Amino acid sequence: MLLLRVGRALPRAVRRLSSGPGGPEIRVTHLQGSNAGIVEIGMCRAHARNSLGKLFVNEFFQTVERVRHDSSVRVVVIRSDVQGVFCAGADLKERSRMNNTEVSHFVQRLRSLMSEIAALPMPTIAAVDGYALGGGLELALACDLRVAASSAKLGLIETTRGLLPGAGGSQRLPRLVGIGLAKELIFTGRQLDGEQAQRVGLVNDAVPQNEEGDAAYRRAVELAQEILPQAPVAVRMAKLAVNKGIEVDIASGMSIEGMCYGQVIPTKDRLEGMAAFIEKRHPQYTGE
Repeated sequence: MLLLRVGRALPRAVRRLSSGPGGPEIRVTHLQGSNAGIVEIGMCRAHARNSLGKLFVNEFFQTVERVRHDSSVRVVVIRSDVQGVFCAGADLKERSRMNNTEVSHFVQRLRSLMSEIAALPMPTIAAVDGYALGGGLELALACDLRVAASSAKLGLIETTRGLLPGAGGSQRLPRLVGIGLAKELIFTGRQLDGEQAQRVGLVNDAVPQNEEGDAAYRRAVELAQEILPQAPVAVRMAKLAVNKGIEVDIASGMSIEGMCYGQVIPTKDRLEGMAAFIEKRHPQYTGE
């Protein structure tokens, strides 16, 4: 695993770092300075357009596990280091060498990876600066928030390959765009650009692409910067309350919210928030 530490302004060489066959396919960057607390997961499988191969998925699992237990992480940004592509979906060349049983097991592992990403306790933001197709879009859907460049292409294209979304896309997409539109997009395999995706609620924001090809990434970092000053425990409990609450009826959801609220009451951050309000100053949260 390649670990880089950089300042707020990412050097262009780092932003577009990517490896060929045999090199690491996932990198982790802990931003510093005023961006301390933001961790960037970069996908750098350039030779295969960040397609979901075995090594790529294994490295992603390891990365998610490390991030999950790092109390210093407040926001995770998932982006691509490969120009023009976020994640091209399944590695069909690798998949063609698997038998039916192997395919089934690997798809189950993909589904588990998306669930692990969705279950990260801190907010996650997908920065989609290029193609996010099939499993690539399912990866973005596993994140809490999505930012896309206007030129990006997003679509669950599995039916055009004789398949169906198998890593959670058919469950997560309807919650964002509604059942009717989700079925239409899945049945047709249609691709949307960033602006279309924003209009239907698939992404939170769409931004014009820049010359460097990282406009969505830059906007994602800006969004992460808005989250950083907030109380970490409160943000994590809010995420848990929303994620678990939408899975149940309203009464059960209220109970879940109450339990999450109960976790915040004894924190030092809650007392700091009240003190800062009374003293008319910005709170300094520590995550305790």
